[in-house]
Amino acid sequence: MTSKEFSGLSGAELQNRLDESYKEIFNLRFQRAQGQLKDTNSMRRVRLNIARIMTIQRQRELAAQSPTAQSPTAETQTTPSA
Repeated sequence: MTSKEFSGLSGAELQNRLDESYKEIFNLRFQRAQGQLKDTNSMRRVRLNIARIMTIQRQRELAAQSPTAQSPTAETQTTPSA
C-alpha cells in the first residue's frame, strides 16, 4: 500500500495493519531461515509498510499536540543589545 492509502485509515485500522505486518515479517524471517522464502523482496515491502504506518501515526500524534502547546520560537524572541 502507499502512504496515501494508509493515511485514509482510522487509528484502529492502522494499529491492526501494524500488528498484521509485524506477524507477517516474523513469518517471513522464519521462512528465510528455513530456506523456503521465494520472494526475498517481500521482507523489504513489509518493513517499508511498517515504517509508513508508524510515520503516519507519529504525524497524527504531533498534529494533535501542536495546536494545544505552541512555544515561542527563537526567531521571535528579542535579545537586548549592549
